[in-house]
Amino acid sequence: MKLFFHIGRYTVLLFKVFSKPEKSKVFFINLFKELELIGVNSLGIVAIISVFMGSVITIQTAYNIENPLLPKYLIGLTARDSILLEFSSTIVCLILAGKVGSNIASEIGTMRVTEQIDALEIMGVNSASFVIFPKIIAAIFIIPFLTIFSSIIGIFGGWLGGVMAGVTSTEEYVYGIQYSFNAFYVFYALVKTSAFAFIITSVSSYQGYFVSGGALEVGKASTKAVVYSSIVILLFNLILTQLILS
Repeated sequence: MKLFFHIGRYTVLLFKVFSKPEKSKVFFINLFKELELIGVNSLGIVAIISVFMGSVITIQTAYNIENPLLPKYLIGLTARDSILLEFSSTIVCLILAGKVGSNIASEIGTMRVTEQIDALEIMGVNSASFVIFPKIIAAIFIIPFLTIFSSIIGIFGGWLGGVMAGVTSTEEYVYGIQYSFNAFYVFYALVKTSAFAFIITSVSSYQGYFVSGGALEVGKASTKAVVYSSIVILLFNLILTQLILS
């Protein structure tokens, strides 16, 4: 029953978020601030993780297809498809759920326990829209760009790791990433990423918005935001994969 209670309250909150937007000037000021916090500030961690994961995927693929009957270009092809289909969309979003989600939950939770949200309500401001709406729009807009960035860096990292480890050559790897390229995989990754961006921001905002208590409860809300966002992302990853690729 508690699950249905939270689903209902989450749905009501979303209706409140999208029902009465604030003035466009205020919205765009908050939007650009969130674009920096969610997108620009995440470039570093996305780049580092993508490079190393691309290298690991390439090396593991090479050691798993040590068969003279299998062409070496399969290493680049497998690395490309793994990065596009799963890593740059799902794994990166799980990482962002930890970084961005916990930050959103703690920020909104702090506003709740310090009565800033109550003050907005007293002034007649739609607090849910004012606080949450720019975060959702910013995430849906910027995180797909992080996915594209991660894919490029991941494929580069795969080449770097493969060549340095001596498991593939530049010619074989480049031929593999070009071989039988399907642009639909990019569309699939961006659709998933947009859905995951909405999940990260909305679930984390929900956890922070309904915090009651003090600093300890804000910390618990941040932890719940990461855990629940990750679970929902994995669930929708299965659903979207079945719907789009089947």
